[in-house]
Amino acid sequence: MRILHDADWQEQLRLIVDLMRDMSLHSDPQEMVRSYGEKLRALLPNDGRLSLSRRGLTAPTYRITRSTTWKENINPWKEKSRLPQLEGGLLARLIYANEPQIIDELQVSPDDPAFEYLSPHRSLMAIPMFDQGVALNMVVLLRNQPFAFAKEELPEVVWLSNLFGRATSNLVMSQDLQRANHALDREMKAVGNIQRSLLPAKIPTIPSLDLATHYQPSHRAGGDYYDFFPLPSGRWGIFIGDVSGHGTPAAVLMAVTHCMAHTNPGSAQTPAQVLQYLNHHLATLYTNQTGRFITAFYGIYNPADQTLTYACAGHNPPRLKRCQDGSLMDLDHASGLPLGIIPSTTYNEALLQLQPGDQILFYTDGIVEARNPAGKLFGTENLDRVLENCALQASGLLDEVLQSVADFVEGHPADDDRTLIVARVS
Repeated sequence: MRILHDADWQEQLRLIVDLMRDMSLHSDPQEMVRSYGEKLRALLPNDGRLSLSRRGLTAPTYRITRSTTWKENINPWKEKSRLPQLEGGLLARLIYANEPQIIDELQVSPDDPAFEYLSPHRSLMAIPMFDQGVALNMVVLLRNQPFAFAKEELPEVVWLSNLFGRATSNLVMSQDLQRANHALDREMKAVGNIQRSLLPAKIPTIPSLDLATHYQPSHRAGGDYYDFFPLPSGRWGIFIGDVSGHGTPAAVLMAVTHCMAHTNPGSAQTPAQVLQYLNHHLATLYTNQTGRFITAFYGIYNPADQTLTYACAGHNPPRLKRCQDGSLMDLDHASGLPLGIIPSTTYNEALLQLQPGDQILFYTDGIVEARNPAGKLFGTENLDRVLENCALQASGLLDEVLQSVADFVEGHPADDDRTLIVARVS
């Protein structure tokens, strides 16, 4: 089969290669269609060209989406309201027939809705453009002379045109996807900004306790949460939590937890009572149908006697380094179920007597579960190596942990949110 009558196969190949190369360069479907129309005219000479669509319509209604008679360049994807919508006639029969067709002696009645587009011409080639097995679009080529289209050319024209149609559809879908992604990214940024506004604006000054914090979501927004609560008698509550999952759902549940923690009427409650309060309301109102949960650790530090009373709801136990004797331990003597699973869950408490020089790392699992390119986890053993340096203040210890994680992962992106509170007893 040959499309060109007066050129050899090498010239035909050159034109097709030029067409394919040109299509690959376009990012705007409107420009790609315009360029394709020019190239098609070189491959298959015509005196007029129409594009039809029946998307979202029922027989015998159709739209004319392009015409070489138009003086304006109407974009059918963005200016659908400007497209002529016709009903019945020859073009309706052609596009709803779902078949390619050549009319050698075209004669159009003056009462045909498309008479003004067809009347000057005597030959017609109808090329259906299939989508989901149906000719939702059609290209109509016109010539002024009868018998101007060779029937042996039709199979190759249908094949080439439908390949182009799929390329155009893919480009349109790509643009739609980009717009959706940009809109989603803007929303995620807004959610992330709101979430970060819920975290402490500054680290509180707590007598005998040097503090430093770090928060890094793996996405625009995350489910990690930390907070400090001023309590009666100069005591301070220290909270760290991690919502299961990632992204916006986790961020929303984190915001709910923040709200409940700050509206809890029992400011004199013990750590166990605070976790029971949060758990009951989360499990009853929010997580019972979602399958989500929150791990949490809540401790109350008393500067007067340097004690930490704490309770844990399935969270990674903080790591304690006693610099006076070099011992390491987990704060794991008061463990319970994560928040939001069983409304009636109760929690135990433990009391820890701290000593000057003690270093405590409160962290979420994004720290110890950070992976290197080989898939190995950072683990608590690497935390312990950082804790060997007892000369560091809280900010220096925080920097050392983060640098150790960065060196370990070797640029591997964070799979989970990473939150860290470093406390040093002074």
